[in-house]
Amino acid sequence: MGLQSLKMKSLSEIETTSKRASKAAGYSWGISEEVGKGIRLMELFGLAGIKNLSEYFKSKIQNKFENLNLINDNNKTEKYPYCPIIFGISFLDQVKTLEKLDKIRLDNIAYPFLVLPFLSRSSEIIGKKIHYKFDDHEFLLNFNVKISSKILSDKYPIIAKNIEIIFLENKDNFSETEWKSLYKLSEETFVEESESLKKGAAGAGLTDND
Repeated sequence: MGLQSLKMKSLSEIETTSKRASKAAGYSWGISEEVGKGIRLMELFGLAGIKNLSEYFKSKIQNKFENLNLINDNNKTEKYPYCPIIFGISFLDQVKTLEKLDKIRLDNIAYPFLVLPFLSRSSEIIGKKIHYKFDDHEFLLNFNVKISSKILSDKYPIIAKNIEIIFLENKDNFSETEWKSLYKLSEETFVEESESLKKGAAGAGLTDND
């Protein structure tokens, strides 16, 4: 095995190839560009973006998927599973309206793992964490800087039947008592800073530059 085959693909290569493959799979250049950004983000976070996208495109050749363009609080497919890419794009475009609903439900979506980067970017746009659940899997999207999950495996269902997306209100991860205790300790440095400023002021202007 040569050194070239051992070399990791760059994030730029991942984004460009994902974008071009999406266009070849039938999406517009605009949507394909968003997919490229999303897969780049997933791979950056160590998630199986390329694997899931590749498998979805293979499945798309033989199967039909429904587009969900206008999202509401409870979404039910007519016949086929939702396309995760169109759903992700729609969610990203409508997130400022959707956050007022608190919770979004879907009954059937293909390759739910591919929705993650769109939710992650949406979290940054609205400044709120987003809780994403499908079947037995749960993820926490943190302002597009982190995707948290207890699940380390990259084996996720091809079709998810019970999906929930919950907008979380911002709140501290500590109690007011814990904060006050820590703040009280920090106040001890206030005296040190004050004394330091006094000494600096006392010495100011003593140097003779003439």
